[in-house]
Amino acid sequence: VNSFDPTHIQTLKHLLVSRSVILGEITLASGLRSDFYVDARRTTMSAAGQEAMGRVGCGFLKSLSEPPALVGGLTMGADPIAYAIAHRCALEGLAVDAFSVRKSVKAHGTNRRVEGPVRKGMRALVVEDCVTTGGSALSAVRALREFGITVSDVFALVDRSEGRGRERLGQERLGLTSLFTGRDLADAARG
Repeated sequence: VNSFDPTHIQTLKHLLVSRSVILGEITLASGLRSDFYVDARRTTMSAAGQEAMGRVGCGFLKSLSEPPALVGGLTMGADPIAYAIAHRCALEGLAVDAFSVRKSVKAHGTNRRVEGPVRKGMRALVVEDCVTTGGSALSAVRALREFGITVSDVFALVDRSEGRGRERLGQERLGLTSLFTGRDLADAARG
């Protein structure tokens, strides 16, 4: 994404490299093995990360020909990203609400999987902290579609480019826009 203020993109990269990249053998949520991990929450849940993510994400929404009414994804990785974007958009006069998709239907209260100010027929952008296989984003998309919400794209902070995530999302007619690749961040962390 090169149409946004490079200052906020660089801030996010610096925060991810200094706070979120963990080098060494690790098993990812997808079950795949890797020589690095990106714990994006260390960035997206920080004040500086919220500020930069909100500005970049709101800039992305403003660049769309028809910005969606909703932004969110599978809890918990998507939550701080969605909240930062919705907050920044409100400050900039763009009405976008955040939502969360639970990993499973809660067994009490409203018994809903999709939480927030959502209604059938709305359009949503699914956000994700890191995409590997695309499984988390696809889980959110399926829940939203079952609810009656239209989803056409996924916006990710990091695309690990290792688990066919972009391809799997494409098979569901979903575009993927990502700010960084996992390898670029890992290489920067190794310095």
